[in-house]
Amino acid sequence: MSLGQRHPGGAPIARLDGLPPLEARVIRCLRLWCAGPDGERAVRCEVDGPGEGDAVARTFGELVRITAGHARRPLLGHAIDCPCAGSDECIFARFVSLAAEGSREEAVLMAALIVRVDVAMHLAAVAEEVGLGLMRGRTPPIAH
Repeated sequence: MSLGQRHPGGAPIARLDGLPPLEARVIRCLRLWCAGPDGERAVRCEVDGPGEGDAVARTFGELVRITAGHARRPLLGHAIDCPCAGSDECIFARFVSLAAEGSREEAVLMAALIVRVDVAMHLAAVAEEVGLGLMRGRTPPIAH
């Protein structure tokens, strides 16, 4: 039985290099954040260093903490250098992208797939801030 059959949220459904830039960036930051205690520093460096990077990293941390604290189930991710993107990662990234694009209602609907409904609106507002911050920062290369 494959990982995708046992844990559908981890099933690979895309390649990072085939995703829109913001979505690939969200997945990269999520992987860095979840990789260990140096995650915030790594996300800050990924975004653009001190200043704007600090604010985006703090808000990204808030997004991850709210998501983890209210998730319907644990989200599954791939290794930092994996070229694939799992279904949970893609849903999370698309959610942040929709929020940043101003599609608030769609973002709230996506959030409700991830977290309890009573948290979805707040999570969408935080995701909008994160997405806009990531769009302003530099674009890192995505490993193939």
